Amino acid sequence: MRRALGLLGCLLAAGAGIAGAQEARPAGHLLIVGGGSQPDALVARFVELAGGRGRAIIVVIPFASEEPQATGDEKVVQLQEFGARAFTIPIAGDRPAPGAESTLDSVTGVWFSGGDQMRLAPVLQGTPVLAAIQRRFRAGAVLGGTSAGAAIMSDSMLTGNQRRPDSLGYYGDEFPAIARGTIEIRPGLGFLPGVIIDQHFIRRERHNRLLAVVLERPTLIGVGIDEGTALEVGPDGLWRVLGQSAVLIYDARSAVITPGAAPLLGASGIRLALVPAGGSYDPKRGTVRLAAP
Repeated sequence: MRRALGLLGCLLAAGAGIAGAQEARPAGHLLIVGGGSQPDALVARFVELAGGRGRAIIVVIPFASEEPQATGDEKVVQLQEFGARAFTIPIAGDRPAPGAESTLDSVTGVWFSGGDQMRLAPVLQGTPVLAAIQRRFRAGAVLGGTSAGAAIMSDSMLTGNQRRPDSLGYYGDEFPAIARGTIEIRPGLGFLPGVIIDQHFIRRERHNRLLAVVLERPTLIGVGIDEGTALEVGPDGLWRVLGQSAVLIYDARSAVITPGAAPLLGASGIRLALVPAGGSYDPKRGTVRLAAP
């Protein structure tokens, strides 16, 4: 009897652990846009994931912008045109107003506008507003963002800066060497862990930058999202590509990489996936499903 009771206790504990793991997985979606123009279909999809026309309640977080109030108000108008009830989070200067977290209690969607991710992430990290966003995401709200609002989604975040001048020269968005110690990384907001996101990816030819990052940090899957394109991540963990272009994925978790003393990076066995709109990617299995012609 004691053995039977002990076994029953173990089974109950295991069941509780499984239930806890299931509860820990967020019930919400992510819709991560690579910048540039946002096709109407992507805006409509975001509103749909937030509950649909007449039911979606969306808060806009515009602190990546140099003019957060104007940027937030502009996005609110667009979302309202697609049938959402939308508002900009209360603003005090360049950050949330005191008590702003209470306005998120019933939202079904959160949108992070573009601009500079280094203006956005530090303003939210460790705040009651971020805690409120995390609660809504766990409860089923959709989180979306574009450009800087895409970069902050992962737990490690590209800032767009290089740490030292490259010997080949650096101009604007060019990253001419795949070298160690060149790309600046800071903490993101962590909605998509184990990943690092780059935006405007194909349009601005940022392959070198993302390759350098994943070869220095091979535990991270590199995700390059092109302009006018979105990566949708559901509670099932599957990644779906929407919009006008494609998402490029670098996975170096099983690659052989040059040792730490080598300044120039090299590798073999990197897994590459180019997933155009209509396709999907399973990050657990590393498999791609392309859209039917």
